[in-house]
Amino acid sequence: MNLKATFTPRYRSPAIFRSFRELLTAESTRHGGVSLPPFHTLNLGRSTRDNPDHVAVNRRLFWDALQINSDKVASSHQVHGDKVLVTDSPGDFEGYDALVTNTPHVYLAVTIADCTPVLIFDPVQKVIAAAHAGWRGTVSRIAAKTVAQMTFSFGSKPADCHAYVGTCIDATSFEVGNEVAAEFDSTFKTFNKEKNKYYVDLKRANKMQLVESGIPDGQIQVSAYSTVLDNQDYFSYRHENGQTGRMLAVIGMKADDK
Repeated sequence: MNLKATFTPRYRSPAIFRSFRELLTAESTRHGGVSLPPFHTLNLGRSTRDNPDHVAVNRRLFWDALQINSDKVASSHQVHGDKVLVTDSPGDFEGYDALVTNTPHVYLAVTIADCTPVLIFDPVQKVIAAAHAGWRGTVSRIAAKTVAQMTFSFGSKPADCHAYVGTCIDATSFEVGNEVAAEFDSTFKTFNKEKNKYYVDLKRANKMQLVESGIPDGQIQVSAYSTVLDNQDYFSYRHENGQTGRMLAVIGMKADDK
């Protein structure tokens, strides 16, 4: 069966990057794959309980749709930490939640299903980054540390950078306990008196880290979508009680224009 003729992966490309011809960016949705419920359909997560053969097909379809060879992808087994990997080669790494490179044709990918993906591009020094920021990573300031790593390793100036704070759980859905709420500044949380619970805004918290790092507000796009409110299009680990698929957020340079 020619699955490519039957299934077409769906993804969105952040508008903030569209003027950069050398750049490829994408954030997958849950549509256009072969997985069955509860992972329907474009589950790209290899650590789920989905049929591994289905996941392999989904990933092949996704990379084919982006015209990327899978052996050009760099990703890491994410641990909700703050470690940033600088790499000049593709591969499967371990223990990092952010990746940075200045090497063309190395495509950085982070896995998401409620946590916040952050994609960054420096068009002057030709540097890209992808970060995975759950609540722990956000508290650990992984977005800010990623910008700092771009500056340290490649001389990036934050004022030159453009960034995308991607689709994740929204501020009206991310209910947290008091211990987690205590980790966040009041700017990024609200208290629901009726439910006696706090709610945290991960998008706002990560955007603020980028702004505080020196990236101009006008050069940052925040996704309008939510993994919970738009669950028909995105996977949500929390909303679907852990039995769901994963999306990928990807960034890479197609050519070296230096």
